[in-house]
Amino acid sequence: MHDIRAIRENPAAFDAALALRGLSPVSSDILAIDEARRAAITQAETAQADRNAASKEVGKAKASGDEAEFERLRTLVAAKKDEIARLDEEAKARDAELTAILESLPNLPASDVPEGADEADNVEQHRRGTPRVFDFTPVEHYDIAGVKPGMDFETAAKLSGARFVTLKGAVARVHRALAQFMLDTHTEENGLTEVNAPVLVRDETMYGTGQLPKFAEDSYQTTNGWWLIPTSEVTLTSLDAGNTIDEATLPRRYTAHSLCFRSEAGSAGRDTSGMLRQHQFEKVEMVSITHPDQSDAEQLRMLACAEGILDKLNIPYRTVLLCAGDMGFGATRTFDIEAWLPGQNTYREISSVSTCGAFQARRMNARFKPSGGGKPEFVHTLNGSGLAVGRCLIAVLENGQNADGSVSLPEALHPWLGGKTQITAEGALA
Repeated sequence: MHDIRAIRENPAAFDAALALRGLSPVSSDILAIDEARRAAITQAETAQADRNAASKEVGKAKASGDEAEFERLRTLVAAKKDEIARLDEEAKARDAELTAILESLPNLPASDVPEGADEADNVEQHRRGTPRVFDFTPVEHYDIAGVKPGMDFETAAKLSGARFVTLKGAVARVHRALAQFMLDTHTEENGLTEVNAPVLVRDETMYGTGQLPKFAEDSYQTTNGWWLIPTSEVTLTSLDAGNTIDEATLPRRYTAHSLCFRSEAGSAGRDTSGMLRQHQFEKVEMVSITHPDQSDAEQLRMLACAEGILDKLNIPYRTVLLCAGDMGFGATRTFDIEAWLPGQNTYREISSVSTCGAFQARRMNARFKPSGGGKPEFVHTLNGSGLAVGRCLIAVLENGQNADGSVSLPEALHPWLGGKTQITAEGALA
């Protein structure tokens, strides 16, 4: 959600920032509605003052026996009551209209976000790790001989339809180990607090992080009105919704491993092979709630936490700064981490680390009380995948595959696998 005061103060800058997102100017429409809303409020306050003054005179007129003045004042009080009700309704209508526009507009790009329309305009920041040189042609994860027994798309399709997978045996064990490895790293080394939160949430929880109303079709809703979370960013960020917290408690750093659900509306035909893009998947999420002065530094810290997982797993990757046209709705700056997938011979996104500024905090009314006194201020919120478990599994399998169909597993993962080091060509953990 945007600050209407900032739009009033510099409408041209607001329109210019939206233009980087590919949107037309809207500040004049917003300010016209805002002016009508404020005028109705002012008129209602004036009418209320007139009604109060007339009400005080009614008794005097009655006591003095001036029936004509008494009737005039009583009629005036009634008329002002109707006028106030009409103006209040008008102000509410204009307020709802203003909110509808503001909540539909994406966050404004930070000043250092590059211009551009899509992923082709993203700016690479660095690469880490060297892609392995294979003495055979590497295949995609679902075609590795040792993986096939444990990655069943056909049965999942019978159970649930397209874009689901059933993991079994060694593959399921590696998938679970990856999530535990990520959680333990983030809690024990990176200082995040582990949270186990619901995956079913109310409308207002989805609204606070920007999933509603704009992205309703991308999510699943139950028949009794709950929403299945598309990411635990929704719940972790909302832990402080509606609260005014002490500045001394900032930053608050959370992590969670959860199921995530996305309908992938509008993505038909994209990445349909394998488990790269699923309706149900698992992710280890990171969320930070910070002081505004700390949010830029916190984003780099979170980025390092996510990159550190890939460093430990010895997965080559590159990090890019997204251009304005490729950022998500709530972000003001986003770094994507893309893991090297030899089966596709390309880098693919495995994490996005975003700072949202006060955009989400304003929607969910999350504030902090400054230690030095003064009015409460909105916190800044940040989120990032640390990492997407399924995509990390793909990267581990494809980068560790061998010519005989076995998979050598990263050394960092061995303690979470009971010392096992590979998936055999027959699909066993050994």
